[in-house]
Amino acid sequence: MKKIITYFKDMWNYLWGKTSIDEKALATVKEIKRRYKLTAQELRDVAKAMKEVGNQMGDIDNALKGEKRKGRKNAKK
Repeated sequence: MKKIITYFKDMWNYLWGKTSIDEKALATVKEIKRRYKLTAQELRDVAKAMKEVGNQMGDIDNALKGEKRKGRKNAKK
């Protein structure tokens, strides 16, 4: 099994060696775009989480005043 895997890896490297620089550059650009999209999505998620934390900060002073916690309504009615 290791010989088969090694053979395919060697063939893959051989084929990549035959390609021109343009094809390698295009593959690199494609990978960069994919990573950029993933990073942008993560940053949007972080910004959303930070906004939620900001909204929760207002609850701290209410808790210090002794007010009841606001949350989901009781669905058992």
